[in-house]
Amino acid sequence: MSLACSRSLFFMAFIAGALALGVSYYLEYAVGLKPCGLCLLQRICLALLTGVCLMASIHGPGRFGTFLYWLLGLCCSLAGTITAWRQVLLQNDQVHQLSSCIPNLADLFATTPWVFVVQQMFEGTAECTHISWTLFDLSIPEWSLLFFVAMTILGVFQLLRLVWVACQRPLSGESSHRALVGD
Repeated sequence: MSLACSRSLFFMAFIAGALALGVSYYLEYAVGLKPCGLCLLQRICLALLTGVCLMASIHGPGRFGTFLYWLLGLCCSLAGTITAWRQVLLQNDQVHQLSSCIPNLADLFATTPWVFVVQQMFEGTAECTHISWTLFDLSIPEWSLLFFVAMTILGVFQLLRLVWVACQRPLSGESSHRALVGD
């Protein structure tokens, strides 16, 4: 039952991630909002999380595989949480003077190592601080942060549950149910 429950949780997390990706593409292509570097990093983290959840829901792994999938999902959601947190901090801290723009990402990836490009994107630009759309007085990075925090909490809870279940089983292979005296 717990594996089926875990498989359905992976599928629901996949649906939530796919909807969030759909909203981000809608805001970019239909509404016309241009994503900054940090938005693109969040989208990459969201796509990786969604892909991991899709693979897990299709694969239907055993206990160890389920543990690995939740661990991968947790890593993706933590990376997205950190990136969204950074952008929320940049939006709320107007003191820092940021560069006006970064060169084209395709040119950057062609000429410099990817670690440097990610570091430069993480430092943020002036366009990362601009709030161009809100819903219920929350900006897009704040909604993204809420989503990633929820996925992080789900991943931590599921990992702790799997560890708890594994610790409850006896090591010797005996049944964990006590035999009744009358049996």
